[in-house]
Amino acid sequence: MTVTRALALVIGAVVCTGVLGTGCAQQPSEEASSRDSQPPVTSASPQAGPPRAFPSPLPGVGPAMRARLPDATRQALVVTGATESSNRARAVLYERYPAQGWRAVAGPWPAHNGLRGWTDDHEAGDLHTPVGVFRLSDAGGRLPDPGTRLPYDQDPQFAVSGTGHLGEPLEGSFDYVIAIDYNRVPGTTPLDKTRPLGEDKGGGVWIHVDHDGPTNACVSLSEEHMRALLTALDPDKEPVVVMGPEQVLAR
Repeated sequence: MTVTRALALVIGAVVCTGVLGTGCAQQPSEEASSRDSQPPVTSASPQAGPPRAFPSPLPGVGPAMRARLPDATRQALVVTGATESSNRARAVLYERYPAQGWRAVAGPWPAHNGLRGWTDDHEAGDLHTPVGVFRLSDAGGRLPDPGTRLPYDQDPQFAVSGTGHLGEPLEGSFDYVIAIDYNRVPGTTPLDKTRPLGEDKGGGVWIHVDHDGPTNACVSLSEEHMRALLTALDPDKEPVVVMGPEQVLAR
């Protein structure tokens, strides 16, 4: 072996040893391995969804009165008096939608009720309007059917005369009526005088055309609003009237 070849071998060995000592074909350090195994960090975070919406309850009607609503009812005329002794009220028609809950669809309309206000223990002749939740099943009147989906009985016996409690004429008050299912047999004309609770508990409580004064026990609306109510009510939605003074309805 020549001196030149031997010297080359020695220099190559020294160079390789130095390279290996500094990490020739090196493995990743523990810190680098740990860093590389972590998921990438992003600035984005999960987006919160929209606030959950709950169906709206029937406005002005508290838990106790709402519990009296039939499960299938999707229409409610809410008639609210300011106090237990008031004979003026306001009426709003609501409908219930699956996701939204109760929404006003007509009104508010001015209304009259019994001369002496409201009672939860109505008796014949007491001049109070009964408080509660009552179905609206049947309609009728002296005038022809304005297009209601309720059973409608046109009959001349709905004629009325005389004067009301303030001396106002009563003529035309029964041109349109909707029977309130208080102490009556549903599915019959409003003129039917059958009283399941007895004669002493009164009856013939209707929604009828307003005569510009308080009633004996009925609720009255203007003729225009009576026509609007009659054409809006749908028996498939099991309509009811919810009526009484504000504080009682809110319980």
